[in-house]
Amino acid sequence: MADFLLELFSEEIPARMQPAAAQQLREKFEALLADSGLSADALETHATPRRLALIARGLPAASQAVSEERRGPRADAPAAAIEGFLKSTGLTRAQLEERETGKGVFLFANLAREGRPAAELLAAKLPALIGGFQWPKSQRWGRASVSTSSPRWVRPLRGIVALFDKDVVPFEALGLQSGRETFGHRFMGGGKPLSIDSPDSYAGQLHTAHVVLSAGERRALIRAGAEAAAANAGLQLRVDEALEAENAGLTEWPVPLLGRFDPAFLEVPPEIIQLTMATNQKYFAVEDADGKLAPGFVCVSNLVAPDGGRTIVAGNERVLSARLSDARFFWTNDKAKPLESFTEKLKDIVFHEQLGTMAEKVERVAKLARWLATEYFPNVDPDMVERAARLAKADLTTGTVGEFPELQGVIGGYLAEAQGEKPGIVSALKQHYSACPEGCVPVAVALADRLDTLVSFFGAGIRPTGSKDPFALRRAALGVLDMLVSGGRRIALKPALEAAGAKDADDLIAFFADRLKVQQREAGVRHDLIDAVLALGGEDDLVRLLVRVKALQAFVETEDGRNLLAGYRRAANILKAEEKKDGKSHRLDLAALQSPYLDEAEKNLARLFAPSEGAGGMQLFDEADALFGREDFEGAMKLLATLREPVDRFFDDVTVNDADPAVRARRLGLLAGVRDGMHKVADFSRIEG
Repeated sequence: MADFLLELFSEEIPARMQPAAAQQLREKFEALLADSGLSADALETHATPRRLALIARGLPAASQAVSEERRGPRADAPAAAIEGFLKSTGLTRAQLEERETGKGVFLFANLAREGRPAAELLAAKLPALIGGFQWPKSQRWGRASVSTSSPRWVRPLRGIVALFDKDVVPFEALGLQSGRETFGHRFMGGGKPLSIDSPDSYAGQLHTAHVVLSAGERRALIRAGAEAAAANAGLQLRVDEALEAENAGLTEWPVPLLGRFDPAFLEVPPEIIQLTMATNQKYFAVEDADGKLAPGFVCVSNLVAPDGGRTIVAGNERVLSARLSDARFFWTNDKAKPLESFTEKLKDIVFHEQLGTMAEKVERVAKLARWLATEYFPNVDPDMVERAARLAKADLTTGTVGEFPELQGVIGGYLAEAQGEKPGIVSALKQHYSACPEGCVPVAVALADRLDTLVSFFGAGIRPTGSKDPFALRRAALGVLDMLVSGGRRIALKPALEAAGAKDADDLIAFFADRLKVQQREAGVRHDLIDAVLALGGEDDLVRLLVRVKALQAFVETEDGRNLLAGYRRAANILKAEEKKDGKSHRLDLAALQSPYLDEAEKNLARLFAPSEGAGGMQLFDEADALFGREDFEGAMKLLATLREPVDRFFDDVTVNDADPAVRARRLGLLAGVRDGMHKVADFSRIEG
């Protein structure tokens, strides 16, 4: 067994493209192995700013010999059909075997493929793998770039290393000849070619040349170095995993360094400072012992500087100071104006060409938020909720959000706070775009906004199709579900949708039901039970619905529940077959149950449909329905469990299709009573398993 190394050395690969490129390299190589009759014990891929690499462990020396028998056309088939079969097999007519089958004489080809050296197969197939690599963006380079058919790569490709154990796998791809030479770090690697001995020595030789091959190792070095740099200054690092990954994609030898900025900039909201540092400069934020943003940052250098990084830090401090000066300019200008003044410009922002301007959307949301507050938030001032809704989009027209779009909502909250708005309004604005806001006012406003979005787009006939959801309507629905279900808020969807102007609330409720099943899958709630309860209709309080579903799930997963479900299915199947035969539906006939000739098992089952003193004068299914009405779902399921014994006994002791038509009709009516009674609890026909 042998190991194989492939390195594609290039100019800098954008950090955001590296993970997908490494995955693509793995997938293409796996396909190459499968097509070649080869296999590897393990594959590993790596990406640094200047290289993609793959190491395959445990490759065989050669592919296995393969034999295959392939049946062709009949021996007397037209010449064109036989010629096509010969072409597909690469054989001559004389090499085919004629064989008698039950359908005539057919031609058979016996194909044998001898094993080939693995290195030879790799040399033959790797040029196509490299040439067919896909990038989101690519470029041509060199003298050949004048032609549109010239080689393309994300950045100019400079070299190819291909080693089968210690031997070079020779081939040419994109105008480059494979070999064993690569380069180490751009600045600290010595500037001379680095000759790789073998796949085993590859990572170690790169490390000697100041290149850390593993992205995971580079991330760990960044985290540890950044934490240490902050700790040395009495500060704490604000961990940002996405920023760690990005810096790992920008460096081959990461060296975190601590810098400072003027504390006067801290008058700007901390989110602006942190976003400026992370988005524009790739810096980590640091905080003091109280968890407040400190006037410092950690940048990641790609080399060990002779002066300990002082010059690098000074340069980064100057750049960040300029960035923060711009941010402070926008913030100071915005803060000098009343927040309400920004709402006028919303008339100039189109929400959607079919749905009017953002100002018109704000008007709808404000009215709906007030309605929600009045109906479902009795301890909240509707005036405050409406004002929060009218201000929630105001910051979209501020200079700060124009510069930092990611901070929409957050900036509005800070402006509202600076101008003395009530805490509920400030909180509503800061959380307006949160996935699951907290607090009555934020929830009322965010809920109104998402409901308006869904009702508006569905009303215009715009809805998600397949994997396409350009207006994030599924996410909006999940946001509504989070606010209702996670917050335990008893808000009936249908009236709320109708208050938002829905033309077809039931259509939207079905959309919510689909999202609910997706959302609850991770919580272990069965989608078929959600369907079974929703099929009853009239249940749009999602909190209540889920409690009912969970009680039903707990029941059907007990022995009594499983047996009762089996009994229901048996009853439903018998009824389906007999109703089809009779051309009519069967219904419970209470008068027929008064017959003195009832079998004991029939009497036992019939008692379920007779009023009883113990049930307060109600039969079993009515009592279960009443328990559901009081939201005693556990009690209702316990009552339902008492069905098991009489249903089991009925099927054990009674022949449903009795020769006497009256007896048969009575017994089918009893089964119909069980089926229809259980449908008051849920549509058991929708339950799987």
